[in-house]
Amino acid sequence: MPRPAQHIPSRRHHASRTTAAALALSAVLLTAGCGSSQPATGHDPEDTTSSADGFPLTVDNCGVRTTYEEPPSRVVTIHQHPAELMLSLGLKDRMVGTAFPDSAVLPELRADFASIKELAEKEPSFETVLEAEPDLVYGGYGSAFAENEGRSRKAFADAGIDTHLNREYCGEKQVTMEDTYEEIRTVGEIFGVSDRAETLVSDLRARVEKASAAVEEAPETSVFVYDSGDKSAFTAGGKSLGTELIRLAGGENVFADLDDVFGDVSWEQVVERRPEVIAIYDYAGAGSVETKKEFLLAQPALKDVPAIRNERFVVLPLTATLVGVRSAHAVEDLARGIHPKSFT
Repeated sequence: MPRPAQHIPSRRHHASRTTAAALALSAVLLTAGCGSSQPATGHDPEDTTSSADGFPLTVDNCGVRTTYEEPPSRVVTIHQHPAELMLSLGLKDRMVGTAFPDSAVLPELRADFASIKELAEKEPSFETVLEAEPDLVYGGYGSAFAENEGRSRKAFADAGIDTHLNREYCGEKQVTMEDTYEEIRTVGEIFGVSDRAETLVSDLRARVEKASAAVEEAPETSVFVYDSGDKSAFTAGGKSLGTELIRLAGGENVFADLDDVFGDVSWEQVVERRPEVIAIYDYAGAGSVETKKEFLLAQPALKDVPAIRNERFVVLPLTATLVGVRSAHAVEDLARGIHPKSFT
């Protein structure tokens, strides 16, 4: 099975661009920078009275400090969860392109999502992003700004384009639901819609609290996350939001001691930890859910693992396990899958 390409580059491959590539891009940067340095807001740049409340705004994001003189008006999102977050905040009119959809879009967002131009099935090239003339690029995974592919945050800055990276990939600590709420609040501040952000946070928090309360008295259940892999298992580690979602749903990630967002573990380790439930992450390019189930059930070494013996699986779209609007939905789905009797 192929490993998820959207995960790996952000943690394992950070090769620098060659000098020749940098020189080849410099002309593009200079030209694009001139055409995209001013947001298309309709404001007279000399009119200082038109500044929005709360601006200028300075944001520290994954080691990059950005000062926004006004809310961005032409945004490209790379990866699905930043796009869904923006749409949930009513920011469709600010979006000029998106890329790398990997799960079915939330039903309430499908029409809006379909109206945004898709720039690429995977991460778009630097030149493709420049053609959209954004004033901000918002990335979901670290690979959105892969230096070895010419999309570093510095390259965008040199072109006069701001960048923002989902905080899950700042790599500082274990990610929790509070990071989700803070990401929403930060994006709300950047776009001058903090009131909408607070309303969304309140709604998501209430959803999580309701699901957690339903399983509060249920026994804690061990859960193994299966993302992909055959020779070894690619799973969610202790720093992933998935570990927090499982905890809130009345479970325990059997690889919570893995000191990373994602990582490889051996099948022997899976057998030793005897998970009672397996959460399968579903996304494009990694095989269907049925294929993953068939693979797991066919492994002789796993036959005595309780989750395999009892065929207890919970399926989650990958985008539901990331810092974004879907994570609150994932808590409820996990809770129902881990403790079905609590919802009868």
